[in-house]
Amino acid sequence: MNNWQPTASVDALIARAKINRQIRDFFHQLNVLEVETPLLNSAPVADPNIDPIEVQGTVGIDRLFLHTSPEYSMKRLLCAGSGDIYSLGKVFRAGEAGGRHNPEFTMLEWYRLGFDHLELMQEVADLLVELLGDFPQQSLSYQQAMIEYAQLDPFSASEQDIKHKGIQLAGCDLELSRDGWLDIIMSHQVEQQLPADQFTFIHNYPASQAALAKVSWDDQGHAVAERFEVYFRGIELANGYHELTDPKEQQRRFQQELNGTDRPCDQRLLDAMTEGQLPDCAGVALGVDRLLMLQGQCKSIAEVLSFDIRNC
Repeated sequence: MNNWQPTASVDALIARAKINRQIRDFFHQLNVLEVETPLLNSAPVADPNIDPIEVQGTVGIDRLFLHTSPEYSMKRLLCAGSGDIYSLGKVFRAGEAGGRHNPEFTMLEWYRLGFDHLELMQEVADLLVELLGDFPQQSLSYQQAMIEYAQLDPFSASEQDIKHKGIQLAGCDLELSRDGWLDIIMSHQVEQQLPADQFTFIHNYPASQAALAKVSWDDQGHAVAERFEVYFRGIELANGYHELTDPKEQQRRFQQELNGTDRPCDQRLLDAMTEGQLPDCAGVALGVDRLLMLQGQCKSIAEVLSFDIRNC
């Protein structure tokens, strides 16, 4: 007999309803507009590290993808003059299932006009205090975090030194790029040593890890991406950017990320950035299910989902 029971308890369902209400109240007080975006997109995310789920086309559209984030649609709204906006809803990613991952999950994403990534970090901290409690906070640059917790300067270390440490941590040679090995060091050593009961913000990543963030120079002359991630109790909760607004640079990064894939480029976003112009803003995506796991001290994401992928 198939198991028809929910994977989440009634208490977990109540906790989800409460956190949704708290999030909406938080943004209502800030006069940030809630928006809905289509779950089906004709162009998927360009990031090669994120796998979209493709679905059968319809109404004359050959290919459609369940969105991995509302980012591209929200940026088109920003170009059209929406002002500050947020979205709270389902997103989808292929091949992500396990203790902290489910192919369908809930994401909170928001954009604040006139903010840079450092200002948005403070607003993220304010929301986390509201939802999880008033814990200590720490902010480190990517360089500071690497030096403190991995005894490695990511800007001055040689390719060989970075690869050697990465192989030690991974247990084998994965034949990765410099950034690939830095990711291994970050996930296998730095993240594991961050203080548990503290919100830790890591910002100013190497420019080669900019994704869709602006690039600037730090006080040592290193090119850095104006982005951040936040961790709490060993869990990555959010990823934010001072958003790239140059459509030509956006197109160049799309071409770089889409190289070697058959994914179509989101030309509508490029047109919006060219004709409507994306205002100076910062944006962040936060995993709501992980917040609920922390609130309920849950070991598996299934405990906070009505039905996880294996029980839907």
